[in-house]
Amino acid sequence: MAAPRIDAFWEGGPRPGEFYQVNQEDPMAHQANDARQATRQPIVTGTSVLAMKFDGGVIMAADCLGSYGSLARYRDMKRLAAVGDHCVVAGSGDLADFHHILHLLDDIVIENIEWNDNQKILPHSVHSYLTRVLYNRRTKMNPLWNTMVVGGVAPDGESYLGYVDKIGVAYNDDVIATGYGSHIALPIMRSAIEEKGLMSEAEARKLMIRMLKVMYYRDKLSLNKYHIAVSTKEGVTIGEAESAETNWDIADLVKGYE
Repeated sequence: MAAPRIDAFWEGGPRPGEFYQVNQEDPMAHQANDARQATRQPIVTGTSVLAMKFDGGVIMAADCLGSYGSLARYRDMKRLAAVGDHCVVAGSGDLADFHHILHLLDDIVIENIEWNDNQKILPHSVHSYLTRVLYNRRTKMNPLWNTMVVGGVAPDGESYLGYVDKIGVAYNDDVIATGYGSHIALPIMRSAIEEKGLMSEAEARKLMIRMLKVMYYRDKLSLNKYHIAVSTKEGVTIGEAESAETNWDIADLVKGYE
């Protein structure tokens, strides 16, 4: 049986509890059998992305876990990607949507190569493009379920770090964190920047690893395996998966959460 039409209970239509048989020749008929619909919730997801500027560049980090609900399903996901020679993007949220965004960015890279005009893809341009893509999908009530972070250093040495979420809210800042990291890691990272100013690359990496450990201790959807990307004027480097040393000796002293 087809679903009832909205006007089916008007005068002359069936009584409540009865159904209106859809006329397939009626172009205005309700397409009850149309299975296409917008994604209502993400399926396989990634958690927080952490990013900050340092003296001469931008550093970003994300763990390798793809969670199927609360199940730690995939442990080798890569949520950092280079776009051209001077930009790196990372994403939280639905991993399928994240890879769709990467395909869109790949098309831009290919088109830029085809022009062969020596123009570089700059971080602020990628950020602006993603704000339009995500807002456009939101206006169609079919959003891409991602929060994206865009960072990099232009050839002139200017660092850029930007944020955009699934409804198109966007800003740029010296320190950015998504997901649970915006509650746990962001305050510590911001305090470090306000206290010391822009750090060296080594200091920024050390702080980033510390924050990744904090996220692993506190966020059940996090994993002690991560990638770190560094962007400088020379280009983008995305390291291999790493793990930090952790200590769970205190776990036996925690009571009330069994």
